[in-house]
Amino acid sequence: MILRNERVDQGAAVGSAVQTQRGQTVTRSLIEQWLPSASIGAESVRETGTFTALPPTFALHVWWARRPHIASRAAVIASALPAWPTPNEAEGSEDCKRVLAGLQNEFPGGEAEYHAWFLLCLGIAGDPVSSRKAIAAAKEAGIKLPGNGYGYPRAFTESPGKEVLERISRLAALRGNPGSGQMTLLDMFSGGGSIPFEAVRYGFNTYANELNPVASAILEGTVALPSDLGVEFTQVINVWGNRWSSRVRKRLEEYYPLQGGETVVAYVWAHTVPCPTTGRPTPLSPNYWLARPASGLKVAVDLEIDHEAGVVHPRIVEGSSATGPGSRATYKNGTATSIWTGETFSGEYIQEMAQSGHLGQQLLALAITRSGVKGRKFRAPTGDDLAAVQAAEQELSARLPGWEISDLAPTDEIPDGWKTSEPRRMGLTRWSDMFTPRQLLANLTALEETQKIVSEAREEISEAQANALGLYLAFAISKCLNYNSRMSVWHSLRQVTANTFSQHDLSFKMSFAELDAAHSLPDWAIDQIRRTYEGTARLISGGERLDSFQRSGKVEIISGSATQLPLESQSIDFIVTDPPYSDNVMYAELSDYFYVWLKRALKSTWPQFTNLVSTDKVSEAVANPYLFKDMAPPVQRGRKKTDAKTAAKLADDRYEELMKQSFREAHRVLKSDGVMTVMFTHKKISAWDTLGSALLDSGFSINSSWPVHTESENSLHQAKKNSAKSSIFLGCRKRVDGDPAYWSDIRRDVERAAEDAVTRFAEQGMTGVDLTIATYGPVLSVLSDRWPVYTGELDGDGKPEVLRPDAALDLAREKVASLKKRELLGGRDIDFDRITDWYLLAWSDFAAAEFPYDEARKLSIATHLEIDDLAKRNKVIKASSGSVTLLTPAQRVTAGALDPDAAEFGTWLDRLHALMALYDSDGLGAAKAWLSRTRLVDDSTLTEVVRAALYAIPRVKDKGAFARPEARILDSLRAALFDHIEPPADEVEPIIVQHEQQTFGFDV
Repeated sequence: MILRNERVDQGAAVGSAVQTQRGQTVTRSLIEQWLPSASIGAESVRETGTFTALPPTFALHVWWARRPHIASRAAVIASALPAWPTPNEAEGSEDCKRVLAGLQNEFPGGEAEYHAWFLLCLGIAGDPVSSRKAIAAAKEAGIKLPGNGYGYPRAFTESPGKEVLERISRLAALRGNPGSGQMTLLDMFSGGGSIPFEAVRYGFNTYANELNPVASAILEGTVALPSDLGVEFTQVINVWGNRWSSRVRKRLEEYYPLQGGETVVAYVWAHTVPCPTTGRPTPLSPNYWLARPASGLKVAVDLEIDHEAGVVHPRIVEGSSATGPGSRATYKNGTATSIWTGETFSGEYIQEMAQSGHLGQQLLALAITRSGVKGRKFRAPTGDDLAAVQAAEQELSARLPGWEISDLAPTDEIPDGWKTSEPRRMGLTRWSDMFTPRQLLANLTALEETQKIVSEAREEISEAQANALGLYLAFAISKCLNYNSRMSVWHSLRQVTANTFSQHDLSFKMSFAELDAAHSLPDWAIDQIRRTYEGTARLISGGERLDSFQRSGKVEIISGSATQLPLESQSIDFIVTDPPYSDNVMYAELSDYFYVWLKRALKSTWPQFTNLVSTDKVSEAVANPYLFKDMAPPVQRGRKKTDAKTAAKLADDRYEELMKQSFREAHRVLKSDGVMTVMFTHKKISAWDTLGSALLDSGFSINSSWPVHTESENSLHQAKKNSAKSSIFLGCRKRVDGDPAYWSDIRRDVERAAEDAVTRFAEQGMTGVDLTIATYGPVLSVLSDRWPVYTGELDGDGKPEVLRPDAALDLAREKVASLKKRELLGGRDIDFDRITDWYLLAWSDFAAAEFPYDEARKLSIATHLEIDDLAKRNKVIKASSGSVTLLTPAQRVTAGALDPDAAEFGTWLDRLHALMALYDSDGLGAAKAWLSRTRLVDDSTLTEVVRAALYAIPRVKDKGAFARPEARILDSLRAALFDHIEPPADEVEPIIVQHEQQTFGFDV
C-alpha cells in the first residue's frame, strides 16, 4: 500500500514500512517514515550557538563546511534503524512481521516509546524547541534562566553507552538478513568529517571518501587517529609539541623584541603603494581604528607626515582625539588617497603597482598587554621593532635559497582561478607571497622544526605514534598560517586578530595583523591542537570508557573521486552524505593555501596525502566557471544573445554531470535494500534542479523529505543578505522502474504535494526561503515515482524530451507565494496588484534587502512579471552583479520613480511608499494631509497593504533600533495612523556565531 504524502511529524514521508523491489520485500528505514526534525534542528542550532564551545572537531583545522554533529548523528541512526510497521503491513509481509515483533520486544510501550528512545539515543534529553523559545523570551525580558536553559547537556557531548550501542546493533539487524553482521556506511563527500565521526562513534564501520587531500588529512586526524590512539595520545602531543614550540621560540625570539613585562598581542600593518606624484609609500587602510568606541575604548593611529624627510611616523591617539584619525580612510570602495598630496588614485593603479613589485607594508602599531595592567594597550613601533623586521628580512634572504633547494619553501605558483585570482591581481603570484618576509621566516622555521621533531620522536615512540605526531604538528603549522598572513586582519571591535579565512575567499586585505610568532603563536597553536585532539578523542571513545565494543566502529578513508569508488557492487548497507552545493565554496582553490605546506610537512609520514602538485580542481564536484573561461564566448554589452553557453552554464553542466556520475556510483555500491540519505542546503532553484536531475537520472526514488534547521544563526538581516537556515534530508532508495508519465499527467499531483507541504511546514512555523525549499523534497518525490517524466515535446535529436525538475520546483514556488500572501493578509484573499504582490513576497521569502538575481527572476515568473520592469520602469529594485536590492521609499523618490505629490499612483506599493517617504521626511501632519488629498483615509485596501508590509519586513533590532528603515517607519506609522492593526512581535536579535574558519580571534 502506498500512502502518498502521508503526514507525519515535522516532515513528509511517502509510502509504508515495507516496499517491494524486483520481487523482493524491502523493509524501510526510520528516516523514510519519521524524523523529529524540529527537535534535531533546535539542538543543531544550540550546538553551533557559541564560538567558545563548539565541538572540538570544528577547531582542529579549517574546513569551509561542517554539519552539526547532532544533525549528522540523527541522519546516520535514522537511516540504519527500521521503520515501525503497521499491523496491516505485518499481516502482508513476513519481513514486516519479523521487524514488528523485534521492535515490540524492545519497546513494549509501542511506537511512542520507540520514538522517545530515539531522541534519548541522540542525546536529546528534553524539549529543545520549547527551551529555545523560553530562552529567547527570557533574553528579551532581560531575565537569566537557571543553568543552561535546557535542563540537559548539549547533545553532541553525550556519548552512547554500551547498552545503547548494543540495542542499535540489534535494531539495525532487523532490517537486514539476521546474522548478516555489522552494518557498513559510506559517505561519498566526507569533507570536515561530521558524518563519519558520528557513524564510527555509534559503532558503524565507515568508508569516508574525499577527493581533497586536505580534507582527507583532516578526516585522518578527526576520525581515524583519535579512534585508534585514544585519549592517552594527548600526552604525546603535549610533550613533543612543547619541544617544538620551545625550539621555534628560541630561533625566532630575536626577531620579535619585547619591552619589559609586555606581551605582543598583534602587530598592526598597512599595505603601501607609491604615491602617483611623489613616489613615496602611501599606506592603504579603510580606517585607522585600533579600538573602536563600541568596544569601550577609543584608540586610533594618527599619521604624522614629515614632508621634508619623506617619512611617516605613526602616533597612538586616544579618547576624543582618536575620532578623526580613526575614521580616516586612505582606501575605500576601490579608491585610495595619497597621504602626501591628497590626490586620489584608482584600484587599477594599486594593482598595477602591486603587480610590478611595488607593494610594500608599513608597521603602524603594536597591540600589547602588560603584566599587572588590565586590558589591551597600544604603542607605536620603536626603532628596535623596525630593526627586528629588517633583520628578519635579511635572515629570510640568507635561508630561503637552501629551503628552496630542499623543497621546504612553498614557492609554488598560485594557479589562476575564481578565488585565487584575487591575490594574483595584487601581485601575489606564489603561495609564499601570501606572507610578509618575517611571517614567511616564522612559518618556514616552524615547518623545519616539525621535520626535526618527528625524526627525533621516531627514536622514542612507535612508528604509528610518530606519524600521528607529524600530522598534528602539521595542523599546528596550519593554525599559524591561518593567523599569520597578509590576509589576517586586526578586529578593532574585539581587539583580536581575525584569521585569513574570515570569508570563503582569498580577498586581499589592505591592512592586516601579524602575530608574535616567537613568544605567543607556537605555544597557542600547539595548545589548540592538544585540546582539540583530547576533546575529539573523548567524544569518539565515550570519555574514559575504552572497552572494545564501544570502539568497534572502524573507518577507512578513501582518497579519490566519488565517481569511481574502490568498492564492490552492492557492498554498502546505507549511505549518508552531504554533497557540495554547486558554486557555494571553491574547496580546491581555497585549500591549496594549506596544501602547499601540508604536502611538505607530511611527505615522510603521510605520503598518501601529498602525491599531488596541487589539489584537483577538474574532478571536484563544484560549479567553477573559471575552468571554462577559455571555452565560452566573451560576454559583451550590446551584443545579441547567442545559443553559445556561458562559462557559468558550462560549469553548471559539469557539476550536474559529476553529481550524476557520483550518484550512479552510489547506486552501484548500495545494496538492493539499502537507503541513501542526502543532506542538502541551497536557496537557488537551479541547485535543486541539478540535485533532482542527478538523483532521478541515477536510478533513485525520493521517499521522504525532512527540513532540519542546521545552519548557524547570525545577523543575516543586518548583513542585508538572505540565506537558507534549513537543510533538507532526503531519504532515497533504488527506484523500482515503473511506468513513465507526461508532465500533464502528474502536474496536479505535484501541485497537491506542494500545497500539502507548504501548509504543513507553515503551520510548524517555517518561514522565508526555508519554507520554499521545504516543498522541494515532496515535489521531487512525486517526480521520482514516475521518472522519467516527459514534457510532451521532442528534443533536438527528435526523441521525447525529459522534463527538467525545475518545472515542478517552479510550480511549488508559485504555491508557496500564494500561501505566503494569504498569511500576510491574515488568511484573507485580497487582490492588490502584481508589483505589490512581488514586493511583499520578496520580503517574506528572502527576509533581506539583497538576494540573488536568479531568485528574483523566479519570483517574478511566479507573479507574472518581468524583472526588467521592476528594475527599470518601476524602480522597485536595483539589479547589479548577479544580485538585486530592494529600494527603500526614499531611494525610489531619489531615483525619480516615486513622487509623493503626484495626483495618481499606479500601484498600491507606490501609495504605500509615498506615504512612508512623506511621513519619514515631513512628519505626521504631512502624512495626514496626503491621506486626505488622496482620499485614502480609512481605505481598507491601504490598511491591508500596511498590515502585509508590517508582517513581511523583518523586525530585527540592532541595539534596540530597527535594522531596516522600512520596519522603523512602518512601526511608527502603525502607531500613529493604523493603531487598529495588531503589531507583529519583534524578532529577537540573532546570536552572531563565529566559527574558526570565519571570524575567530587569536587571543593571548
